[in-house]
This record gives sequence, structure tokens and C-alpha cells, in this order.
Amino acid sequence: MVPLSAVVITHNEEAKLKDALASVAFCDEIVVVDSGSSDRTRHIATAAGARVILNEPWPGFAAQRNVAVEAAVHDWVIALDADERVAPPLREEIEALRGRGFDCAGYRIPRVAYYLGRWVRATDWYPDPQVRLFDRTHARWEGAHVHESVQVKGRVGRLRSDMVHHPYTDISDHMKKIDRYTTLWAQQAFEEGRRTNVVEMAGNCFWTFFRNYVLKRGFVLGSAGFTISTLNSYYTYTKLAKLQELARARSAR
Repeated sequence: MVPLSAVVITHNEEAKLKDALASVAFCDEIVVVDSGSSDRTRHIATAAGARVILNEPWPGFAAQRNVAVEAAVHDWVIALDADERVAPPLREEIEALRGRGFDCAGYRIPRVAYYLGRWVRATDWYPDPQVRLFDRTHARWEGAHVHESVQVKGRVGRLRSDMVHHPYTDISDHMKKIDRYTTLWAQQAFEEGRRTNVVEMAGNCFWTFFRNYVLKRGFVLGSAGFTISTLNSYYTYTKLAKLQELARARSAR
């Protein structure tokens, strides 16, 4: 059986962390890298048998994830967030791979979100494949402020079973995270030299809603699908509006 480390980054995740850690209890070790939680996050992690590392101040998503990966004892790691779970079918698939030996440098895992009382297997949210199982000697997290991802040198396979995702507790939580992540996106895009205009903003907002609600069948989810499609469109508008705001502030200097 190939040894496997589970790595998690945290900040004030006491409400979600216990279930996340329980879902990776089959791994040979669990590493939690915390960025200075003020709640019981580190206590919960220690009680679950995880090795807890405090790394602050916050260095950014990709950097913090790489700290966790590098702290692992084993080269093969599975990375997850506190709002994600390795469901039993996914665990069985991973265990089968460990038994016969991994034949790729990394694996993409589909994610299914649970939101507004529904499993969301439609819109841009699904299947949302993420490289989360990988050999760290051939892979590394990369990215600037937001939307970091694992870059793999070698063949990348695809698993069939879903990782479970609980991205938001409610619509208010969803809106707060939209505000945070659109700010990070705009900063990153501005630093990369990207600019926008009202035509792009209007067109992208319309296209985002149409793609999510019609082409990617958000309508089959009822009101949840409409809400997701609308807020995905709002996300698109907000990130571009913040980018335009940064550009105006620069030109006014």
C-alpha cells in the first residue's frame, strides 16, 4: 500500500474541520497548516490526530498550500479544504489505486457541491475537476492571489468518484465570499495588465448566466439552480467592476 499524507490548510474552521479530517482518517498521516485561527480549529485538529503547524502571517493560498505539502512525510498527498470531504466511494477508489500502485503523477477528482438543500450536478459547479491527489515530487501549487491550482509534470489521470464540497453555509456566506474572491481576482488581473470595459462586462454577465442556467442545465435544480446562475453572473460582474475601479484609480493619480 503506497503511503499517503492528507494535507489541509485552515483559518477559523472549527465548524467544518472535524468532518473533513474524519473523511481522511484512512491516510497514513494528516497535516494541518493553520494561519492563526482565533477559534478552536487547532484544538480540533490535534484531537483528531493531525500534526498541526502554525504558519503566519498568511502568505497567500498557493504558498500556504505548498507549506502543507512540503511538511508531509510522504510524497503522495491528497489535499483538501475544511469544507471538503472524501466520501466513501472516493476513498475506495483511492485505496484501490494505493494497493496496485499509482500509474500517473497526479489525478483530477470531480467535486460535487451541496448547496441550498441540493446536490449541484449542473452549472459551472460540476464536475469541477481538481487535481488533489498527486506525487509532490512532480507537482506544485501555483497561482498568485486566487484560483491557485496544482501544476503536474507528468501524466494526469482522472478519478470517477466525487469529492464532496460544502462551499457556503447560506446565501449571505456566499455573498461574503464573492466579495472577498472578486477583490483578489481583480488585484491579480490588474497586476497582470488586464483591463476591461462596459461592453465586456455586460456581455460576460449575460453569457455567464446563459451558460450556467441553460447550457449547463441549472434550470433542472429549480430555485437553487437559478440562484447559482444569478450569483455566478454577479461574480463575473463584480470582479470586472473592481478591475475597472483599480484602473480608474491608477489613471487618476
